[in-house]
Amino acid sequence: MAKRSVLKLYKSYMFRQKDPAIDLVRTAVADSEMSHTEIHNKSGVSIGAINGWFYGETKRPQHCTLEAVARACGKKFVLQDK
Repeated sequence: MAKRSVLKLYKSYMFRQKDPAIDLVRTAVADSEMSHTEIHNKSGVSIGAINGWFYGETKRPQHCTLEAVARACGKKFVLQDK
């Protein structure tokens, strides 16, 4: 009998305002004491994107941009399984 593949359902986090990952990156930026311009130069992420996360309407930034900013601040942005 052939083994059938099964789709795994993943838990999702439902948030009302902004993705909680933004708060993690905001803390990394604050701890680094770098300006948004310095972070932009080190990460390649636009200043507009960073401002959109922290002060604007962006609710769900892309993981790769969050990771780039975290690395520019000297942090690792890691997904973990509980």
